[in-house]
Amino acid sequence: MAQTAQLRVVISADSDAQRVFNLQREAYLRHPYPSLEERKANLTKLERILLDNIDAVAAAITKDFGHRCPEETKLLEVLTSIDGIRDARRKLGRWMKPERRHVSVLFATAKNKVIPQPKGVVGIVVPWNYPVFLLFGPLTSAIAAGNRCMVKMAANSRNLRELLAKKFAEQFNEDTLALLPNVKAQDFSSLPYDHMLFTGSADAGRNVMLSAAENLTPVTLELGGKSPTIVCDDFNIETAASRILFAKFVNAGQTCLAPDYLLLPKSKREAFIAAARKIVPQRYPDTNEVSFTSVIDEKSYRRLRATLQDAEEKGATLVWLVPGSSYNDTLHKIPPVLVLDVTDDMRIMQEEIFGPLLPVKTYQNLDEAMAYVSSKDRPLGFYLFTNDQAVQDKVIYGTISGGVTINNCMMHVAQHDLPFGGVGPSGMGHYHGHDGFVELSKMRPVHVNPKLSSAEQLYPPYGKRHMRMLNFLLRFKR
Repeated sequence: MAQTAQLRVVISADSDAQRVFNLQREAYLRHPYPSLEERKANLTKLERILLDNIDAVAAAITKDFGHRCPEETKLLEVLTSIDGIRDARRKLGRWMKPERRHVSVLFATAKNKVIPQPKGVVGIVVPWNYPVFLLFGPLTSAIAAGNRCMVKMAANSRNLRELLAKKFAEQFNEDTLALLPNVKAQDFSSLPYDHMLFTGSADAGRNVMLSAAENLTPVTLELGGKSPTIVCDDFNIETAASRILFAKFVNAGQTCLAPDYLLLPKSKREAFIAAARKIVPQRYPDTNEVSFTSVIDEKSYRRLRATLQDAEEKGATLVWLVPGSSYNDTLHKIPPVLVLDVTDDMRIMQEEIFGPLLPVKTYQNLDEAMAYVSSKDRPLGFYLFTNDQAVQDKVIYGTISGGVTINNCMMHVAQHDLPFGGVGPSGMGHYHGHDGFVELSKMRPVHVNPKLSSAEQLYPPYGKRHMRMLNFLLRFKR
């Protein structure tokens, strides 16, 4: 084991990623357990980077998107990230304390405990759609756990990447935290990290997992998917529409947890459409203005237009929600649209949408809706609108997803004491709050044997005395 550990340190510095990895690995070996004060100081540095550069961060993301509403960046990314950092810093002392564990009667007078220890060097791969929240959330968990971190950001986040690389370098030594602005994906993911956290598409996640397998690196994968929303008969349709439409169209639908399709009672469809026609123009009177975000790039814009065309050609009805709105090829803007009468042979019902298109299906009874959801890949999020506790329990215990929000959408991701993560095709592992601290720590079990050990009574040579003791222990009921 010791020889294997040594081999992992000696890596040829053929790339910048390998050079930084060597620095961080060596620093970890010199100082494997940062103190509470050191970890808090590092969390405070993260907070200051965001607080001191709010406008610059928002401006950089706007450039990367072509246009991204600055208020969305500040509200959904900066505020939530800072709140998570503060929560972790406040609770970190309690998280770091060794946990006492029960000792079996077979080992009376012994002591058991679990000590959270840093894993070492953590690699973090960040997507473009929420590049602050999906960077600082994992960083908060990793640094709270005492790890050293290497970061790769998406190619579409060029302006933000350059800004944060500079700000990180001003606050942190490379052997503690480094954002690598020009590293290739393969160079980054092939390094023998002690843990890797990836957020992105399922296809890319598979490649990351294959690379990690070469080094037996544990991974946390956040992969998204088609998150369903069910509205029940008892819930006010205008209230449901208001909440669903915010979650769907914020960031122009480019959210891994966005409601990907909507299941309505058949009798509620027209009321929902009417509510959407009223609500959306109030929020986005002109989708070419600053409140409505652009689709990230030409490729994604063309994919979404092709998805709509495919749905319409196969019989779907498009309901454009902003009067007078149209495609904007220059800014890559697609106005909010409901897609009615969808069928499973349409691309819009087969792929994660990642855009301002909301498919609407109807159902006759709740069992039908639940069966439809369960027939698909397990999603990252699940949203249910009902005030009936029995119905809530039926749906929650009768389906599975990464997380659930009742009577709203996506809100569970902002709760620090709830783990965030997928299941099956939508991901594996969790982070945020204490769950992130545990995920990125080695929860190391320690057994302290007493001076007089009862186990010595069971040493060989074996005989009748051993059998009497064994029979007693087998029949002893605690």
